[in-house]
Amino acid sequence: MKKGLKINKTATKDYITYLVVIAAFIIITFMNRGGMLNKRMQGLLVPVCCYIVMAISLNLTVGIMGELSLGHAGFMSLGAFTGVVVSQSLITAIPNDVIRLVISLAAGAVVAAVGGFLIGLPVLRLRGDYLAIVTLAFGEIIMDVINCLIVGHDSEGLHVIFNFRGDKTVADLNLAEGGSAIIKGAQGAVGTKTIATFTAGFIIIMITLFVVLNFVRSRSGRAVLAIRDNRIAAESVGVDVMKHKMIAFVISTTLAGMAGALYGLNFNMISADKFNFNTSILVLVFVVLGGLGNILGSIIAATVLYILPEVLRGLQDYRMLIYAVVLIVVMITTNNPKVRGLFLKIIPKRNKTEGGEAQ
Repeated sequence: MKKGLKINKTATKDYITYLVVIAAFIIITFMNRGGMLNKRMQGLLVPVCCYIVMAISLNLTVGIMGELSLGHAGFMSLGAFTGVVVSQSLITAIPNDVIRLVISLAAGAVVAAVGGFLIGLPVLRLRGDYLAIVTLAFGEIIMDVINCLIVGHDSEGLHVIFNFRGDKTVADLNLAEGGSAIIKGAQGAVGTKTIATFTAGFIIIMITLFVVLNFVRSRSGRAVLAIRDNRIAAESVGVDVMKHKMIAFVISTTLAGMAGALYGLNFNMISADKFNFNTSILVLVFVVLGGLGNILGSIIAATVLYILPEVLRGLQDYRMLIYAVVLIVVMITTNNPKVRGLFLKIIPKRNKTEGGEAQ
């Protein structure tokens, strides 16, 4: 009886998460079509979707797996620049924007998954804060490599130069007539045709929710939760720690790469500096304030905290002060047992079960 109630409660929570996202998409779409959103807010729709996916995917690593990652933006950058290169290279071959966007998102996800696998292979075998240290270094290395990368495309295909010594230019690509540069070193990706849409952002949020929520409820997800709670006990009953942690980490980086690809295709110009350490910390703030392991909380925190600075932009010098105060208030509220107890009193309880126990 208790198990059935617990399963129903879990399923209900998942359905509520889906419904909240769907309702938000419908409301925002009607508001946008009705001219109720200004240009600034319209420009935030796709980035918000990307950061929601980033928050959910990082929550899988930090909240559900229990490992700290400080370089999640590095995987986002892999997806972003991969998506831009693929999209720009296929403009002539695949003129349909929707098909090209799908291919670009898939490519960004695959490259980020490979990066996550290569990082996780040695690090996830260790214990402690090694993942945080290595992912932090990974993010910085990726940013430096992209700053040295020059990529172009012409009728002969892709041309790639690594400008580590700083003496190379776009001219050294030797592009044929009609060719164009896609990534120009420290300038980043310039002249990208923007094909990202709010609808695409909504779809990848739904895909992310489906993947993460189903993973958490699966056998592998329960194994990951067991490892997080007590690794020694999990190992003692035959749980393959490395295998299950690797699955969770690769899923997390894959989703980050997909979000990065959509983000990169939302701007005409994007540089590697956009995916620095501060971006990783920003996403981590979304996760912590939304609640570790709380997927709906991550969605709400990412939405509110990303839009809030833009809403307060009219206050100029005071907007970041207000933003900081909001962060402090939310942190105190979400971590205050008295406040949580107040909400628990408001929520109606199930009074009786078979043994007369309160639920």
